[in-house]
Amino acid sequence: MTSTLAPAIELAGLRKSYGEHVVLDGVDLTVPAGTVFALLGPNGAGKTTTVNILSTLIRADAGEVRVAGHDVVREADAVRGKIGVTGQFSAVDNLMTGEENLHLMARLHHLPKDQAKAKVDDLLERFDLVEAAAKTAATYSGGMRRRLDLAMTLLGTPSLIFLDEPTTGVDPRGRLIIWDIVKGLVADGVSIFLTTQYLEEADKLANRVAVLNGGKIVADGTPNELKRLVPGGAIHLELADVAALEAAAMLFPEGVRGDDDLSLRLPSDGGIVALRRVLDSVEQAGIEATSISVTTPDLDDVFLALTDPSARKEPVR
Repeated sequence: MTSTLAPAIELAGLRKSYGEHVVLDGVDLTVPAGTVFALLGPNGAGKTTTVNILSTLIRADAGEVRVAGHDVVREADAVRGKIGVTGQFSAVDNLMTGEENLHLMARLHHLPKDQAKAKVDDLLERFDLVEAAAKTAATYSGGMRRRLDLAMTLLGTPSLIFLDEPTTGVDPRGRLIIWDIVKGLVADGVSIFLTTQYLEEADKLANRVAVLNGGKIVADGTPNELKRLVPGGAIHLELADVAALEAAAMLFPEGVRGDDDLSLRLPSDGGIVALRRVLDSVEQAGIEATSISVTTPDLDDVFLALTDPSARKEPVR
C-alpha cells in the first residue's frame, strides 16, 4: 500500500554560497518518511551545510526546502518541533553524569517529572548506559558519548533525526551498537538523515544514498544501484591444478591469473546471467574448478569514481 505520509525531506533548487565560494549549486532531493537516507561527499562538499539548512540553523540563498511537511523558513518552529540533531560535536555536558544530562534535556522539553523519569530510565536501558548512568560524561568512551548524545535527542520524540558523522571516533563495537539503535528507530517509524565518511556505514544502514560533489548531487539511488554505476565486478575461479588453470585461461582469454595461486579473475557485471554463462562454459569444457565466487564494487569504489576531479560531474540517476 502506498504511504500517504509527507516526505521527510524535500529539496528543490537548493543553493548556498559563502562569498564567492558556491557550496550548494541547485540540489534536488526527496527523502521518504521512515527511511534512512545517507548523504556522502568529500570534506567540504557541503554535507554539514545541508544539515544546517534542513535543521533551520542557517538559511539557504535560494530553493524550496520542506522538512516533515513544513517550510524551513516560514514554519521554522514547526520544523524544530519535528527534528532532532546529533552533530559531529557532542552536546553532552562533561561535568554532569549521563543521567543528569538526560534529565536536563527532559526539563528543556518541559516533560512532567514522572514522565521524564520513566523516559530517562528507558533510554538508559535502551542505549546500554545503565551502569554508567551515575558517572560523569567526561569518563565516557567515544561510543558511550555518542549513544548518550543520541539518547538526549530522543527525549524530544523527533520524527526525523539528523545524524552528522555519528560514529566518528567510535570503536567498532560502539559503531555496531549505534547501527542497531538506528535500525530500531527506523523500525519505529523515525526517519534518519545520515552524513558519514564511513561508506560501510551507509551501505549497512541506508535505504538510499546520494553523493554530493562540486555543489551538486552526482548520484542518487539504493546502495546496490550505485554499485552498478562503476566497473570492477569480477567472477573468481579457483582451479584444481595447473592443467585446469591453463585450460580455463584459454577458454577465457580476458581472464587475469592470480599471482601465487590457481585462480582466474574474469571481468563481470556481477549478475546471474554472467555467472551462469561461466559455469556452463566450465562444465562443457570439462574443466575442474574447486570454487567460484563473485565480487562487485563497493561504495568506496563508487565514492572514488564519482568524486574524482577527472570524473564526470553530470548527475547519474
